[in-house]
Amino acid sequence: MRTPAAGYEERVLASFARQAAMATLGVRLQRVEPGEVDLAMAHRADLTQQHGFLHAGIVTTALDSACGYAAFTLMPEDAAVLTIEFKVNLLAPARGPRLRFEGRVAKAGRTISVVDGRALQFDAEGEGETLVATMTATMMTVVGRDGIRH
Repeated sequence: MRTPAAGYEERVLASFARQAAMATLGVRLQRVEPGEVDLAMAHRADLTQQHGFLHAGIVTTALDSACGYAAFTLMPEDAAVLTIEFKVNLLAPARGPRLRFEGRVAKAGRTISVVDGRALQFDAEGEGETLVATMTATMMTVVGRDGIRH
């Protein structure tokens, strides 16, 4: 695994704070380590589909962010991250009430990184872990591009 650049955690925190989408969804940063990021959120009725499950698009959005930030932890200080592609497998209805989205770098390259994601749900006490979805994502290291902040 690549050695993280100095200040990686602060860069992740600052970047995540600028994500209005995550704030809107109530997603919060739970854990940041080199090559690993966990996000957490509570199930909300206003984010569900017709059966009361957290909408697949919401699950995917949170997984994408977890994977992106996991890759970002291993990028150079002047880099930003963008998603190139992802594949999601929805394995169980996302009922909550608590959810965690994990991103784990499988391969950190100079320009392209591959990251594995998992969405898990828990009961109110944090018990009864159920795997809800998995993601394989490809992330790009971006340096020196106008309009892209690191």
